[in-house]
Amino acid sequence: MKLSIICFSLTGLETASRLKTELEKQGHRVLLASKSKYLKDSIKEPVSKWTESRFSSDDGILFVGACGIAVRSIAPYVASKKSDPAVLVIDECGKFVISLLSGHLGGANELALTASEILKAQAVVTTATDLHERFAVDVFSKKNGCDIVNMTAAKEISAAVLAGENVGFYSEFPWTGKLPKGLILCDKEGKPVSPDDKKRILSPYGQGMEKQETVNSTGEALSGECVGEQAVKLGIAVTVHESCRPFLSTVQVIPKVVTLGMGCRKNKDPEGIEKAADSCLIQGDIFPQAVENLASISIKKHEPGLLALAENKKIPFLTFEGEELMKVQGDFTPSAFVKSVTGADNVCERSAVLGAAKGKLIKRKSGGDGVTTALALREWEVHFE
Repeated sequence: MKLSIICFSLTGLETASRLKTELEKQGHRVLLASKSKYLKDSIKEPVSKWTESRFSSDDGILFVGACGIAVRSIAPYVASKKSDPAVLVIDECGKFVISLLSGHLGGANELALTASEILKAQAVVTTATDLHERFAVDVFSKKNGCDIVNMTAAKEISAAVLAGENVGFYSEFPWTGKLPKGLILCDKEGKPVSPDDKKRILSPYGQGMEKQETVNSTGEALSGECVGEQAVKLGIAVTVHESCRPFLSTVQVIPKVVTLGMGCRKNKDPEGIEKAADSCLIQGDIFPQAVENLASISIKKHEPGLLALAENKKIPFLTFEGEELMKVQGDFTPSAFVKSVTGADNVCERSAVLGAAKGKLIKRKSGGDGVTTALALREWEVHFE
């Protein structure tokens, strides 16, 4: 994590320096600043301005001083659970470490525990799901490297779990571990599935895909009680498909597991390439958040439109030699012309599969106006602790 620490006294500087040294040993990048006329190299700008610059660039900010200073400093910049950095407050003597902001998605709770171990201090964590050791969908999503859609419903899920109510769980992917207490296994229509009836659930990946049993990837029977055939109203869906909404109120948890394979005419305009990419995702019913890579053939590695697309989408651009693409096993849409030009009979489908770690082609080649696109899904599984 990229962290910044600020302190306001000599005692605070000693505490902050200990933190910086130990956090850096753990691989974090740490900037240490101070604000006091009694401390050497004190920052000249107001703390609020210093905080503004750190708020947008850092993963976490640690205030070694009074809570009031931290609260007033961050107040103008607090925006969203999804974007706010972790914020901790530590008293100058290092006795208490308070997780102040972005406890789950920002990682403040975990960082507070780390800092408290370093200082031999008392961690102060106030999020209800942590206090009661209950399932939290935002923590689950973060640990599985997923994005969340519908944060309002995510709050409802936390409230329901804390109230002892059942929350539905549907996944397009296998998982390891055991369903946490309060989650009920459901099918793609939101109806509870009994762990005992061996009912098979149709895979959502499309026709021709295998079906999933109601056991996890270790072969262990699923936990959770069956509450009847009536659809559950509130639940979680681990999915890459925008239309996947098994519950009346669905929190969609989206793993980054899709590769977008593309081929294009030389010097094709960036706007046309991005339009084709967006159209491909819409046709495939795939969340943009699910895309982890853009892939093509190596002769396109300097193609301006593809480079611009990767930069705009903030995803890696992978390229492969024609020989590599031709070694990929599968049923692909061949083109004699493409092979004569590139050495591979299909660029978009083969590069998508290879970029997805030889995963499954989930959308075949489509093309027009000098651009071809395809989508592939790599193997992945959900982890429950």
